[in-house]
Amino acid sequence: MPPKIYLSLALHNHQPVGNFGWVIEEAYHKAYLPMVECLERHSHVRLALHYTGPLRDWLVENQPDFFPRIRSLVERGQIEILSGAYYEPVLASLPDVDKIGQVTKQSESVRSDFGYEPTGMWLAERIWEPYLPRPLDMAGIDYTIVDDTHFKNVGYTDAELFGYYVTEEQGHPLKIFGTSMALRYMIPWSPVEDVIRFLREQADDLGPNRIYEGRIKVGVFGDDGEKFGLWPGTYQTIWVEGWMERFFAALEENSDWLGTIPPGEYAKNNPSLGRVYLPTASYDEMGEWSLPPDSAWLLPHLKHELKDEQREEVLQFMRGGMWRNFMVKYPEVNQLHKKALWVSNKVHGMPEGSEKGEALDHLWAGQCNCAYWHGLFGGIYLFHIRGADYEHLIKAENLADRLNGKKYIEARITDFDLDAVDDAVITTDRHSLVFSSTQGGSIVEWDYRPVAYNLLNVLTRRREGYHKDLLEAIEAGTLVTPDTQLEGAQNPHSAPIRAREAGLDKRLMFDWYRRVSLLDHFLGSEATLDGMYRATYPEQGDFVNQHYDQEIIEESNKRVALRLWRDGHVWQGADHIPVRVEKTVTVEAGSDDVQVKYTATNSHSGSFSQIFGVETNWGFAGGNDTHTYLTIGERKSGLAEMVEDLDVSRWSITTELWKIHVDIEVDKAATLWRFPLEGISSSEAGFERNYQGTTVIAFWPIELQSGETWTLNFNFKLGIVGETAS
Repeated sequence: MPPKIYLSLALHNHQPVGNFGWVIEEAYHKAYLPMVECLERHSHVRLALHYTGPLRDWLVENQPDFFPRIRSLVERGQIEILSGAYYEPVLASLPDVDKIGQVTKQSESVRSDFGYEPTGMWLAERIWEPYLPRPLDMAGIDYTIVDDTHFKNVGYTDAELFGYYVTEEQGHPLKIFGTSMALRYMIPWSPVEDVIRFLREQADDLGPNRIYEGRIKVGVFGDDGEKFGLWPGTYQTIWVEGWMERFFAALEENSDWLGTIPPGEYAKNNPSLGRVYLPTASYDEMGEWSLPPDSAWLLPHLKHELKDEQREEVLQFMRGGMWRNFMVKYPEVNQLHKKALWVSNKVHGMPEGSEKGEALDHLWAGQCNCAYWHGLFGGIYLFHIRGADYEHLIKAENLADRLNGKKYIEARITDFDLDAVDDAVITTDRHSLVFSSTQGGSIVEWDYRPVAYNLLNVLTRRREGYHKDLLEAIEAGTLVTPDTQLEGAQNPHSAPIRAREAGLDKRLMFDWYRRVSLLDHFLGSEATLDGMYRATYPEQGDFVNQHYDQEIIEESNKRVALRLWRDGHVWQGADHIPVRVEKTVTVEAGSDDVQVKYTATNSHSGSFSQIFGVETNWGFAGGNDTHTYLTIGERKSGLAEMVEDLDVSRWSITTELWKIHVDIEVDKAATLWRFPLEGISSSEAGFERNYQGTTVIAFWPIELQSGETWTLNFNFKLGIVGETAS
């Protein structure tokens, strides 16, 4: 006799490209391995598992016996393996050719690892856009899983989601399940008896207009595998205290009315509940996180108020933003995304062959979603994850440009970041430089190609909506710090406000401009190192984040010179003095040097006296430890220090982790101010401080009569630690 209701569990297991091996090792022992061992003990519990490409690669190399154990479960019909996009990108953000390529690669690995033909896929972050059925169908996908939020946005209720629906795009169909928020919030946070009671209540309900009459309902739970052991407190509750063991046993004990079934098997053997067209959406929290700070704080608090008032009919239609808003909220996300599009165009233009295959793999790895957004989990705030995406994109571009020791140089005036304003891009065999005309004529990306590293992997300090929660918890005395004892597993979506160290409110600082390089400052006499560090100093010019004109003034197969200039103003007392700042950047093929010549011209009829500064920012891995340092003469100091140095003409920055050093020389001795950029972000472990880069500002007093020009020469010489300059 068939059950009255099915429970379809789908566990998504993922580790981002570039994550630390020890982190993955911990996840393996605390979450991935215990789950498979529990499934081996409970052969009647059937579900779907998904392993993303980066995690799959680590498991194959480091735990070679793990997948064969899962294959045995697959062969006995207990487990369905989901496909997906191999490197877990935000599919909606990719060209279709990359969408299809990534899904095809994942499906091929499933066939190879498990001898299984996947029919469904995990959709990264459940980020859905209505045109996705076409490329997914073309990649051989029959169904996917999104959140119930997607359905509720167009008027469906919880009672209508115990099944799947069918959508299409341009004649390409796709089956869609909606994973239940009620189940996600109960499993594993509620007692097992409550979960079974909830399913029992659903089993006999025929739904609105008796839509389930003659059908077997299915409740879908799709969520992260890491929540079963890796999230704070869960290993103790789930595995040591036996929550999962009791849950699986309860499923087996109630098999007379409650069955477990993989979603693909249900979709194959049961009819749909009808047609659906879903709007652009992700899971509920992603819509909140993608909003501007004030709205990102307000929306969840409004939802909590409505939930307390039991206003479900209103809650259903309260939507946040969309994933694409992250490219507005964080220009660094946009930079990374546009780099991926730039490289994709190059790679797909390569001739077929092994080099293109290698380049595609690097391109797809660089599209891994984790650095392209931020919410409860680290995302764009994770320095090493940003760096890993850039590393793979640069390696793909190196292959596409077919360097092979060849010297070359190319310059383009083009709209790199797709904001309808042209930028400048200079590419050599050693460097790839992207300049923003709208952000002070600055360098916003500086790839050192021999080691595939973006020197400007920096995150600007920004206000986040959740900072208000931190400050309110501190004021109320309810902040949980490491010395506070908590019992049991904590749902990070509803747990108390926690911090990984005390005093984080004193570290909240917000920049009013993007931290990139070759930013031009005019500083009043009241500017101090501490004021610059806190971004509260008095800026006297209108150059830092304003528009610069640009032109390529020299271009050959050996050398390119790019001129950037702005006719701006500087405040001197009550006067608004017109000043021109011009910088010419010169790069040569085959050279590690980048030369910058500055001129500042007083266009005023009277004299002019000011302090002029040039800001550079450096995103060097290890900047908060002893592996990365700044050197002046024989003295080394860490990049996480706040220091003033006087009368400096030469300095260097070194990261031993990536074996890069940058030697910097100026032809006029400068005062140097430097300080770390540290963000305060929220994670599943609580609020934490994280290093995001180092600011170095060199400045000089200048005095100019009417029409007089002041000049300065910078030389940046890059190299690899241990290599002798040729």
